[in-house]
Amino acid sequence: MYARPTVTRSLQQCLSGNRRLFASTAQHKQAPLPAAFEERVSQALDGMRTAGTFKTERVIATPQRAAIQVQGSSSNVLNFCANNYLGLADHPQVVERASEYLHKWGNGLSSVRFICGTQSIHKDLEDQISQFYGSGRDTILYASCFDANAGVFESLLTENDAIISDALNHASIIDGVRLCKAKRFRYANGDAQDLDRQLQKASEAGCPVKMVVTDGVFSMDGVVAPLRDICDVVEKHGAVLLVDDAHATGFVGETGRGTGEYWGVLDRVHLVNSTLGKALGGASGGYTVGNPLLVSLLRNTSRPYLFSNTLAPSVVGAAAAALDLVSNAETRTPLLQQLWANAELFRTRMTDAGFTLAGKDHAIIPVMLGDARVASQMADALLRRGIYVIGFSFPVVPRDRARIRVQLSAAHTTEHVNRAVDAFIEVGRELNVI
Repeated sequence: MYARPTVTRSLQQCLSGNRRLFASTAQHKQAPLPAAFEERVSQALDGMRTAGTFKTERVIATPQRAAIQVQGSSSNVLNFCANNYLGLADHPQVVERASEYLHKWGNGLSSVRFICGTQSIHKDLEDQISQFYGSGRDTILYASCFDANAGVFESLLTENDAIISDALNHASIIDGVRLCKAKRFRYANGDAQDLDRQLQKASEAGCPVKMVVTDGVFSMDGVVAPLRDICDVVEKHGAVLLVDDAHATGFVGETGRGTGEYWGVLDRVHLVNSTLGKALGGASGGYTVGNPLLVSLLRNTSRPYLFSNTLAPSVVGAAAAALDLVSNAETRTPLLQQLWANAELFRTRMTDAGFTLAGKDHAIIPVMLGDARVASQMADALLRRGIYVIGFSFPVVPRDRARIRVQLSAAHTTEHVNRAVDAFIEVGRELNVI
């Protein structure tokens, strides 16, 4: 039981003499913006609204799951736009472990890891992730995979080294590269031959260390990177390979070890950055796993790690439970079977109906529409029919490549998928998409 601290008379007198320190700030007004700056921002927002690219946030009034309630709606809608690939965001074992860790270990550490922010549960989770990928690895936890990508390049590379990055890598990789002084090279999306050319250029520039970085899955397109070909080129040039597997960990590959397992090259990848916030429980948290020497250097120099609070115990518990479910064949197999059956059903029926789909062999299936306004209109019309999806347009995707990115989950039933396809067909005909 929490005991309220006793306030002595002398302390009460001190506080009463300093009322201004505790005065309400409710009447304080927001500082006005400089007029020119305010006008510029207003024009930018108006331009987004005119172009149909302005983004609004729908508010969910239930836990994340296959059927949710959106604020303002009287009935549940089917959610086809979450990264909840295995349906673990509200899995009873995940929620129970999060609650257990919250009550046993507290709400948070109020500290970064190296000062007083490391509990045994953090080391346990790092060991669990390392073992998930295989022997000879070490793991460092971050607040997010974005932070993992922000911290890796600056820590490991110097201005004399080179980063060779896929042209369609995630924004967090791009931002991480910008923080690093290493020379920058870019190769065409998934093109091993162009990667070979860029690595040759880096060698000719005298770069002693060459790091290749790619998404394992390109999340706007649902495309799996050709890691086997990439590994061949990386090894030819004696380079280092980093894979961001955020949209693969837990469900891609025979046992959910990600794109490295999918291609049979897990032992040829030096570092994997990934997330605990998608298939593995859906909360937050990220990590880098791989070569122990590199992880040790990150633990000592990576700024997002050194200057961010440690993961909350509840998040650690939820992630540990999710990993237990994925690591156990009895619980993993039915989830993966349902997920991939759902993806195959959706892709087959939508293709037969005449829709243009992107991607292959993934639970992300983009419905390509081209026009941003059409994507927005279709998403709104689908929501009215009980299907929750989001239209993606510039700057998230290239201009004139607007789409609705559908994401299947093991939490979806066959009936859910068929209802979604039926709604897409109805709206698609109304909007002359098919």
